[in-house]
Amino acid sequence: MTHVPPAQRARPIAPSQARELLRHPGAFALGTLKAFRANQGLLLAGAVAYYALLSIVPLLILIVIALSHVVDQGALLETLGRYLEWLVPGQARAIVTELSTFLAHRELVGWVLGVTMLFFSSLAFTVLENAMSVIFLHRVVDRRRHPLISIVMPYLYILSLGIGLLLVTLVAGSLQAIGQESVDFLGRRWSLHGVSGALLYLLGVAGEVFVLTSVYLVMPVGRLRISHALLGGVTAAVLWEITRHVLVWYFATLSQVSVVYGSLTTAIVVLLSLEIAATLLLLGAQVIAEYERLGRPQAAPAGAWAAGVTRTTSSPSR
Repeated sequence: MTHVPPAQRARPIAPSQARELLRHPGAFALGTLKAFRANQGLLLAGAVAYYALLSIVPLLILIVIALSHVVDQGALLETLGRYLEWLVPGQARAIVTELSTFLAHRELVGWVLGVTMLFFSSLAFTVLENAMSVIFLHRVVDRRRHPLISIVMPYLYILSLGIGLLLVTLVAGSLQAIGQESVDFLGRRWSLHGVSGALLYLLGVAGEVFVLTSVYLVMPVGRLRISHALLGGVTAAVLWEITRHVLVWYFATLSQVSVVYGSLTTAIVVLLSLEIAATLLLLGAQVIAEYERLGRPQAAPAGAWAAGVTRTTSSPSR
């Protein structure tokens, strides 16, 4: 038998990071949570949630006004309300009602108000980019992003979200039309309503994973592997799906927030939902950052990057 040198032997199919993750999943999860805490992830999520609350209504107004020239406004608001329930459980109807009221008087929107809404719509993306730079500090140390790219990127992302909402509205309309049909089989009539509902749910999950993955591809500095971004997107999507169902059950059964906050209930609940969503979004980014460090023993832990940079800059040179 011919001896094959070690250098010419086939490499393992799984990369070193994947093998390390599968070997010690508990240690990886614990390390990710410790790094997230060291990076003050909850504080970053609070900032993202606050600016997202400022941005969500102007962003939706601009998108709906633009798309109402292409598709039916009623179908657009129905699709928007359905998938807003994924982001702000229990409060989508109130947001859609405000959008409908504004759209009824959209002729009052001048260029000053339009520019103002566009500016406020971009605030959440700018803050999210800064939060990502804290979590991916090991990338920021090696490379910098041109300031012009940081300025233009939120508006390009808003455009992409508008195109995505248009496609989802068209697909959702087709699926709802399928749900009104039935099939004759074995002498019985089978309704496709359940099939349509399942497909709409799968469409929402797929769109959620796609949006999260796109955020992880665009926001961090440098080029991120699609497989790494998909890992973070799937992680954040699964965690949010579990959390979302818990929130729906809590607000429907146990919550007394309307008694405590009164007329501020909608704003408080939306802010709480955005806070949790931003936390899971940044936690997914932390998963990617920790996954990138696997197999690199020379790299410092995530939380140690900030501390190491601080010690280097603050300690006097000898």
